[in-house]
Parts: sequence; structure tokens; C-alpha cells
Amino acid sequence: MVMTYRGDDGGRRMPPPRPAGRSRDQRAQMMPLPGRGQSPYDERTRPMGTREDERQYAPPPPPRQDPPRRPADDDYPPSRPPRRRRWGIGRILLTLLLVFVVFLAGIWVYLEFSIKRVDALADYSGRPVAASGTNWLIVGSDSREGLTAADEERLATGDVAAAGGGQRTDTIMVAHLPDNSTKPTLLSLPRDSQVSIPGHGKNKINAAFSLGGPKLLAQTVEGATGLHIDHYAEIGFGGFAKIVDAIGGVDMCIDKDMNDTVTGISIKAGCQSLDGRSALGFVRMRHSDATPRSDLDRVANQRKFIGALVSQIASPGTLLNPFDFFPLLSSAPDALTMDSGDHVHNLVGLAIALRGISSGGVVTTTVPVTSASAENWDKTKSKQLFDALKNDTEVPAGVIAN
Repeated sequence: MVMTYRGDDGGRRMPPPRPAGRSRDQRAQMMPLPGRGQSPYDERTRPMGTREDERQYAPPPPPRQDPPRRPADDDYPPSRPPRRRRWGIGRILLTLLLVFVVFLAGIWVYLEFSIKRVDALADYSGRPVAASGTNWLIVGSDSREGLTAADEERLATGDVAAAGGGQRTDTIMVAHLPDNSTKPTLLSLPRDSQVSIPGHGKNKINAAFSLGGPKLLAQTVEGATGLHIDHYAEIGFGGFAKIVDAIGGVDMCIDKDMNDTVTGISIKAGCQSLDGRSALGFVRMRHSDATPRSDLDRVANQRKFIGALVSQIASPGTLLNPFDFFPLLSSAPDALTMDSGDHVHNLVGLAIALRGISSGGVVTTTVPVTSASAENWDKTKSKQLFDALKNDTEVPAGVIAN
């Protein structure tokens, strides 16, 4: 019986004829042994198409790449030069400010450790208690320490033996700096004032310095005035003259010719710059027609000169001028002596307060006295003056003596 196949069109078709002349044995011989060649049946797994089509549409092989080589220095692109930072105005000002602060700090440390110290203020039984404000004891001594014989002759300091020997004070002042808005006060104590010196009875006030140095003088002033002394500053003859010369002299206006018959120093009337020698003669002069009240005129001139000196030191013309500032800086430590408990910032506060002397911002006066000899104080007026300073109240006009 012959099998037939029905196609999709419903017709009858005969199975495909076998190729003639090929037997099963021949097909078996065509089967390759494993591992010896390609099987004809592998064609069944290939996609449709011919080998030529495969070769035609096959992707091209990847391009050959040479192994990477180490680049030479010339192969790198030129680098950009480093970008410089621009200094703006703010950064420049900040740098200048930092330099200025460091400069001031250096000066501060230099002065703090260079200024001479002395134990001038000490507690004792019956010492006046601290009241309102701050009180400085300012002393101008006749110390000739550091002066050569030629310096003494040039400055007309006089003979120590002729002055009675020992170390004395030509200037004794109390500077009161209030805690409120009242004016500071610069008070002169005449050197010939008769007061009680602890352990030595009654004597001239400047004798206390000769008998017991700064400590006894401070105790004597506290006992005579009832004021608690908080700070101490002292300057000698040589130091005073050096400071004046360091800033190129001090501008002063002299009312009349001054000719001291003892020291031989002469100062002409008019506005002028006083050097160290003339300045020292001006603040010491009392044997002259221009100083008929002797010590009372001298202490008035001392306050006037201190006002001019402090104002000139604190002026921009001195602080910003290196030819004045650095000589002043180098001369200050040798010229000034302070209490062991005082510091530079205390001295700065004093200088700022005394700047107002020339402009009337500071009350300047002498302890009220009973006569031109200035030996005895007016007890009533003196008490009013000292009470005003203790309480930081305005000094009554009736007790101000210039």
C-alpha cells in the first residue's frame, strides 16, 4: 500500500524520491569519526544562507592596535602658569593692621620689661583707704644717676653737697584721675611745705625722699593729704633732659625773660622750642625776676611744661616720626621709674588724662597755702580740696590756686 501526503492545497503528493545510487552503507561511511572532521549534520544548525553570504555580511575584524608606549615629555601639552592671587584693598589693610598690632605688642613688651621698678607703695597701719578715682604720685628727683661731669655742667644741675647732700625732689605732684565725668586734677605740693614725716617729726616734704626714698615719701604724702596713692612715677634730671631732646624739644611760649641767678640758665621771652637743658632750667627756675613767688611760680611752670610735653609726645607728629619716636622709645626706660605693681597700661592711662592740661581739660592747682613761702597749708581750703578728690566731685573754684 502506498502512503500519500496531503499538502495544504489538498492535492496528493508523493514522497520525495531517494537519490539513486546511495545506500545505507555509503551513508554510514560518510559519518566522520569523533574528533576527525566536521559532520554533515552540522549544516543543520547553521542559519539559512550560504557561506558566501556569511563572509559578505560578517562584521569586519577589529583594527590592530599597537601596544601603548610611554609618552615623552614633549608629548604633554604645555601647562598653564600658576595663577597669581590678586591682593585686594581689604587684604592689604588687614595685613597692615596685623603688622601694626604686632609692632605695638613688641613695644609694649619692651617697655614692660625695661622700665625700672621700685617698691614705693606698701601697706601700713593707718593707711588711707582707697576712695573714688585713681591717684598717681609723680616725682621729679634731683638724681644725677647716669650723668657724667660734663653732663652735669651742661645741664647746670648744681653741686650735690651744696644742695644739702642726699637725694631730694624738685617736683612733687598728685594726679587724680576720676571714675566719672569730672575733670582730672593735677595738684602740686610745694617742696618746702612743712608736714609730718613718719618717724622723723615735722620737716619739709621733700626731705622725706632724702630720708627714706620713694616709700617714705609716698607714706608722707598719704598722711598729709588723706589720699590713697595707687601709682608711682619718678623721673630724674638726666632722664628728663633726654626725653625732651629725644623728641626734638618742646614748644613753649615764655611770657618774659627768665635769668636764673643760681644756675645761670637764661631763656628769652617768646614762643620757642626748649631743648633738654633749657627745659630742665625752666621747670627748676625760682631765682629769677620772672618767678617772684619762688616755689609757687616754679610749680605753676612745672604743670605748664608737663602739659606741653605730654601733648607733644602723644601727637601724630611724634608717634609717626621715626626720628622722634625711636629715640623717645630708647630713652624712656632709663628715664622713668615706676612702682613694682605698675604696668605700661597704667602709664598710658595717665598720659591720656594729662593731655588736656594745655586745652583746659585738666584742673591744675597748688595746695592752698597761707603765705608766699608755701611752708604752711591753709587747713580749711586744703580739706575742701582733698575731700573733692576723694569723692570724685568738682574741685571748688575758691580753692584753686594757680
